Amino acid sequence: MSALIVASTEMEITPFRNQFPEAACLITGVGMPMAIYQLTKKIQERNYDVIFQVGIAGTYSNELHLGDAVVVAKDCFADLGLCEGNSFQSIFDMGFASPDVFPFSKGWLVNNSLHLFHPQPAMVSAATVNTVSDERQPQLNNKIKAEASIETMEGACLHYVAMQHGIPFLQIRGISNVVGERDKSLWKIAEAIQSSNQLFAEIYEKWMANSKA
Repeated sequence: MSALIVASTEMEITPFRNQFPEAACLITGVGMPMAIYQLTKKIQERNYDVIFQVGIAGTYSNELHLGDAVVVAKDCFADLGLCEGNSFQSIFDMGFASPDVFPFSKGWLVNNSLHLFHPQPAMVSAATVNTVSDERQPQLNNKIKAEASIETMEGACLHYVAMQHGIPFLQIRGISNVVGERDKSLWKIAEAIQSSNQLFAEIYEKWMANSKA
């Protein structure tokens, strides 16, 4: 069974690569265009049985703590739409796309292969954005604001590409900061990387062992 491990930057996957140097890893670069292109190109070159994405994320939620590791159950392209003043309309709100045409479900990209992976830590909803700001994104609609617990710049790309190609996948994130907090001295990047890589190593080992059984 072949697995592809994806991260936007080298540092986000370094502990795992040190532990599993033989694993196939892809560093996409930061942001949606790079993630979608690099991931699509890679899976066209070779057939993979599973794709894992590991990285850090900011949190909107008071229930998540810096350094926590979580798995994303559903993600979305949170700022894809039209912003007028303080009002945001998604492409679904404007009728440019249906929120329930595959791979979307009510506008979300839901991971239906979560049952394949163990252990199962905290599950969260995520918002993928093009721009990280010093405040909670004003251009997100109210539904996303109410449901999303974390924010990244590439997560929904994994969900979209993997679902379109029918490949099981898993997105794992370490919480490095509170969204809007720009004082880097308060961030826990090293702790977030360590916790996400530690969780992923456990999941990866179980996946590989089960695939060989």
